[in-house]
Amino acid sequence: MENQTEAKEFILLGFAVKRWLEILLFLGILITYFFILVGNIVIIFITLVDTHLKMPMYFFLRNYALLEISFTLVVIPKMLSNLLTERKTISLPGCFSQIFFFFFLGTNVFFYLSIMSFDRYVAVCNPLRYATIMNARVCFQLLMGSWGVSFLLVLPPSVMTAMLKFCGPNIINHLFCDTTPLFQLSCQDTQLIELMTLFAAVFTLLSTLAINIASYLRIIGTILRIPSAAGRKNAFSTCSAHLIVVSVLYGSCIGRYIRPPENRGEEIDKVLALLYALGIQVFTPFIYTLRNKQDKQALRNVVKRESIEVHILKGA
Repeated sequence: MENQTEAKEFILLGFAVKRWLEILLFLGILITYFFILVGNIVIIFITLVDTHLKMPMYFFLRNYALLEISFTLVVIPKMLSNLLTERKTISLPGCFSQIFFFFFLGTNVFFYLSIMSFDRYVAVCNPLRYATIMNARVCFQLLMGSWGVSFLLVLPPSVMTAMLKFCGPNIINHLFCDTTPLFQLSCQDTQLIELMTLFAAVFTLLSTLAINIASYLRIIGTILRIPSAAGRKNAFSTCSAHLIVVSVLYGSCIGRYIRPPENRGEEIDKVLALLYALGIQVFTPFIYTLRNKQDKQALRNVVKRESIEVHILKGA
């Protein structure tokens, strides 16, 4: 190993398919990515301009949309460019940066969804004290806490990964830089980094899942005690969209990482990775907006106001 040349770049193998299939895959990913950007930008726009959407719920929703845009920016543009080129390479610094931001932002998604679950718990179970409990200072502290904990969990294994030497094959059989296929190429012992990565993943998954479960158990208990059917429906509608996103996210992660060894395969992992990095994100903006009457009405008001302003400007 010491006599071998240290790798300066990696080759991302991606899907080993024919050229015309790569073009179709490029078009499919590009269209999906477009809808992700448009959906999240719409959420950010309406929550900023509509005065009726200044509640903490929409503060968190706006920041979650920003987080989703940032998360997809980490891997999708590079994936699209590689589908158009014959030599699908990525530099060592680019690979390490991709790994860090992918897991940093991905970890933050879990903590952020648990914060949103807590917000829904306060809104449903303590409606009269909601504005007092979830004030601007508390919302900002929760937001910064989510970013801070995610950073502290991901930074140590990411730094240790960047210090590894790769002096063997430089072909990563994956769509983007991921830890599992990358560790297989290192000529150093990666057991400690793998343990640290596993600890961060387990801590993130279990802690946020506990918060989500506890919040929704209290929410369901409160909803069931509401005497009127209309009241129960209105209370459940305030958190149903978030519950759907939480269920889909945890279900996809369990399907990707917690599987028996005999069900694991490189091609299956690539498909699941693509669904996790792209498939989930394309649905969440529409789940949040299309299932919420207040959001849809806010979007109609914004569109109507913009059209009136355009007519006024044309008339002038």
